[in-house]
Amino acid sequence: MSKKLGKEKDQKEKKMFVVGVWSFAKEVKLLLTALLILCTFATVLQFLPSRFTISTSDLGVCISRVISPTTTTTTQLAPPPIATSSSALASLLAPLPSSPPPPPSMAPPPLLQEDRTLENGVINRGFNPYGAAAYSFVTMGAYRGGLNTFAIIGLASKPLHLYAKPTYQCQWIPHLNSSEPISAVGYKILPDWGYGHVYSVVVVNCTFSQPINTENSGGTLLIHASTSGGGDRNFNVTDTIQALTESPGSLSLSLFTSKPKYDYLYCGSPLYGNLSPQRVREWIAYHVRLFGERSHFVIYDAGGVHEEVLEVLRPWMEKGFVTLQDIKEQERFDGYYHNQFMVVNDCLHRYKFMTKWMFFFDVDEYIYVPPKSTIKTVLDSFSGYTQFTIEQMPMSSKLCLSEPAGRTYRRWGFEKLVYRDVKKGIRRDRKYAIQPRNVYATGVHMSQNFAGKTTYKTNGRIKYFHYHGTIAVRREPCRNLINSTGITFDKTPYVMDTTMRDAAGFVKKFELKMIGSRLQRTRQ
Repeated sequence: MSKKLGKEKDQKEKKMFVVGVWSFAKEVKLLLTALLILCTFATVLQFLPSRFTISTSDLGVCISRVISPTTTTTTQLAPPPIATSSSALASLLAPLPSSPPPPPSMAPPPLLQEDRTLENGVINRGFNPYGAAAYSFVTMGAYRGGLNTFAIIGLASKPLHLYAKPTYQCQWIPHLNSSEPISAVGYKILPDWGYGHVYSVVVVNCTFSQPINTENSGGTLLIHASTSGGGDRNFNVTDTIQALTESPGSLSLSLFTSKPKYDYLYCGSPLYGNLSPQRVREWIAYHVRLFGERSHFVIYDAGGVHEEVLEVLRPWMEKGFVTLQDIKEQERFDGYYHNQFMVVNDCLHRYKFMTKWMFFFDVDEYIYVPPKSTIKTVLDSFSGYTQFTIEQMPMSSKLCLSEPAGRTYRRWGFEKLVYRDVKKGIRRDRKYAIQPRNVYATGVHMSQNFAGKTTYKTNGRIKYFHYHGTIAVRREPCRNLINSTGITFDKTPYVMDTTMRDAAGFVKKFELKMIGSRLQRTRQ
């Protein structure tokens, strides 16, 4: 009996062993099948063109597209090219629709073109695009212009706008699910007069048929930027840009009707290079005194605000007169002159409801009004104009008035550079001021996109003295000491003009009163 039970036990254990081995064999089969498929796929990839390989840079692009608020869609405008065997295989290996799209502006066609000989003997050549020459749009800022209008400021591919017809569609997406999205055609303005290099400045105006977000529940402004076949006539690449988001309760409607915070606001051009701290010190002290307590200065650092210049600006920043913005990142995009046109347009729209008048000039230029006038009385006389231009007084950057005992070198720059260029027959650049609420886009020397009137006839009521190049000189500017009321130097006639020199003493006392003696040891 015990022998029989032992035999049954052995048979039972043998069955359990067979079942276990069989179960393990299934897992091994699955693993081997997966390895076989993977090896086959890797072998096929070796014979594909390089454009279908995956590199670390490709992964970087995928990751950046996942975190970017911009999305890209591609619409085919023409039938696709005829597929060969390798291109057909490539289409099978193409990413699924849910995968990150290719970089913006120039999405490649889905099929690889190869040369082939037609039935009539003609060789049909294939063309395959790679990469992107320039971005479709680079945003700097987006701002409200009123209850139903917005402005988006940025850069776009210059060839795209010069030779094609890209379009912009604006869409407001309310945060309330019960509200329907609202759309409008975007109107583009190109304010840089064609000076751009790879990129041109674009201001997109979105004006809707009704007030937006008046219930203050929040929403998002989207811009659909389409190439419309520019760059590749077979494709319409559309980038969806999240331009602006208003959170619930953040909109203050009184902004558009209340009295502005400032009377005068200065919009600076990008500062770059090795600037002189002393010249910057003189310029800011002079203009804070001129424009007064209800003024503000927006300075843009494109690499020129080094530590010594920052030390000069810091006292005025602490007093609330200066805002400094770091814009060095824009140097990545090759526009005109450190993207100057984009910067001034961003300043226009960012601060247009914060000031009554907005001025545009450089840090080697000094605004001047006659002694019997004030900046207020002069600008009040231009209140009927949206824009007025300012006449230039060109000053020598080398000729200084000679004084005994070396006193010349202890004086401020505009105090000793007293010789004015009086050469006739030369068209001098003008600078300007605007009432920004009536302006849609602006330029460096004037605006051409505004509502209202402009005047060039200031009749000596306001002008500016231009000390060209002195801001970037880190040494004593006086190269020649003159003791004469007039001179011809380098074939250019000059006359002595002490207008600015006479104001220097008042400016020095004003600086001492406002910020004390902390800048007395400022270097050239």
